[in-house]
Amino acid sequence: MVKVSRILSQIEGPADLKKLSPRELETLAREIRQAIVSSVARNGGHLASNLGVVELSIALHRVFDSPSDKIVWDVGHQCYAHKMLTGRLASFDTLRQAGGLSGFPKREESPHDAFNTGHASTSISAALGILAAQRLGGSRGRAIAVIGDGALTGGLAYEALSHAGHLRLPLIVILNDNKMSISPNVGAISKYLSRLSMKAKYQTFRRNFDAMAQRIPFVGDVFFDFVVRLKRAVKAVFYIDNFFVDLGFEYVGPIDGHNLGLLTRVLKDVSQLGRPVVVHAVTRKGKGYAFAEGDPGSYHGVGTFSIEDGLGGTAVPPPTVEPARPAFTCAFASALVAAAGRDRRVVAITAAMEKGTGLSLFRNAYPSRFFDVGIAEAHAVTFAAGLAAQGQRPVVAIYSTFIQRAVDQIIHDVALQSLPVVFALDRAGFVEGDGETHQGLFDVSIFRPIPNMTVLAPAGENELRMMLDYALCLDGPAAIRYPKAQCPPELGQMSLPLEHGRGVWLKREAESRVCLAFSGGLCRQAFEAAGLLADAGLNIDLYNIRFLKPVDEDYLENLLNSYDVVVFAEEGIRAGGFGEYAAALARERGCRASTLVLAATDGYAKRGNSSGTRADILRNLGLDVRGIAQAVRGAMEHYLLFERAELLAFASSTIPRK
Repeated sequence: MVKVSRILSQIEGPADLKKLSPRELETLAREIRQAIVSSVARNGGHLASNLGVVELSIALHRVFDSPSDKIVWDVGHQCYAHKMLTGRLASFDTLRQAGGLSGFPKREESPHDAFNTGHASTSISAALGILAAQRLGGSRGRAIAVIGDGALTGGLAYEALSHAGHLRLPLIVILNDNKMSISPNVGAISKYLSRLSMKAKYQTFRRNFDAMAQRIPFVGDVFFDFVVRLKRAVKAVFYIDNFFVDLGFEYVGPIDGHNLGLLTRVLKDVSQLGRPVVVHAVTRKGKGYAFAEGDPGSYHGVGTFSIEDGLGGTAVPPPTVEPARPAFTCAFASALVAAAGRDRRVVAITAAMEKGTGLSLFRNAYPSRFFDVGIAEAHAVTFAAGLAAQGQRPVVAIYSTFIQRAVDQIIHDVALQSLPVVFALDRAGFVEGDGETHQGLFDVSIFRPIPNMTVLAPAGENELRMMLDYALCLDGPAAIRYPKAQCPPELGQMSLPLEHGRGVWLKREAESRVCLAFSGGLCRQAFEAAGLLADAGLNIDLYNIRFLKPVDEDYLENLLNSYDVVVFAEEGIRAGGFGEYAAALARERGCRASTLVLAATDGYAKRGNSSGTRADILRNLGLDVRGIAQAVRGAMEHYLLFERAELLAFASSTIPRK
């Protein structure tokens, strides 16, 4: 259970906050921070971002009336305090666990979660749509978008700001300015907000002047108009320009995002404005936990750790234990640095995920050839296209789930021109902890139909290196997908050079009637499943697909004619995946083999199937060692039954009648 003290345990919903004194609210903020640190230390999760918005969460729920007033959290990874304050404290110890609370807002979980989020820069668009729907339905409820300065590097936020200024609906945008997204913020927007933060004198003057004006009795319309014009003149002195004002927003701030009293007063004021407003709140990521305050990047998303020293709780293995294999991310980072050392044209691009994609290693080695574009995946792709058009060899490292945000740019700006851009798709396949929004299941279905595209899936460290080198020599675009997992040991013929359009055999026997063909991250599961089946008396061959596109179809046809049963196992969505393509090829060419495709189906998004560790998710979907072995055995048994039925039918048709 989450350890809570007396005030937090009494909060059953937002209405209870309105009964607390200012002193009790300060105590509540400390208790919430203690509960967040305790829970994340035990279960893992997003730490620094949640510690930074505790006071903001309290103030929002104290001033507004959720769920009739809709609060939309951008990305949503900072919603832990919000969940505690909206009736989910008793189940908070199940956060990010299978069947438990999501680490992100979920409409199906609570009426206080106004919109499902998981990707950045969406909150203003969603909140504006909610507000427009409220007005169309006759409701006077309010909509509040809470967006970080990091998410303001995404273009979608600006499209929404522009539209909101045009509609003039009373949208409230809370700009949570902590100078960070995950990696430190980059670009002109971050510098602009810093410049606004240095101009707090105007806001102090404005609050004092408003208070003074309100105390003057019998203020008439003429004097009030004079006050408004005077305020505008004063603002012009202190603010030469303000992007938000130019778009049609009232701008308030910057204010201390950890001052509960000030936050409450400001939010009450802006709730009555009746026009779009931006409240600029300056917060500190990781506040209240020294380790997270000192290094918020490292404490953004964490596994279990020791609260006392901030370190992971896993003991160092004894010397006799074989050292852990490198993660695919680390293998990619090392291979990219090596490739850049051989070719000065190689440049690296990331979208605010320098550490997550392993590109810190590249930045340290080649800082002038490293580009962090902020949370702007679409821009990252077209920026890479521009680099490639001028002879560079850009490598765009983006999580699989986030590359979905740049599909048009991949098709229109890269593939249509057949530009040599390499997409390194980290976290391809199943990703633990963050739920369905962060699963990397659609990249194969997205990339395979695109003309001029090569799609590769390494099964290990050496294959990843070979595939990166291969992709960097192509005249067109390529994608390399790999999971958030450790690389398996080198197996079978994995060290053989790449052969265009073909895979490689890890296990092949002359008399085998079954082939298990797998892609990339399922190498270990496939190999161990083959071992289980061999122990049970069924020997199968193992084929590592390697090339998801292009494919040597004649070679694949020969494979499909060499077995009674071919099972395709892949870590992605079945629709549009490699297995579906191969099964269709078998039908079109009349191949001998019966085919079975093991992949995620439409049910993958259910909370029970996308929670827990990667191993849990694979097990839930039958793609773990035992699940694959059972599916292969079942496919062979089904084939034998069908074969036996055909033999019986043939025998009965040839027996002469009396």
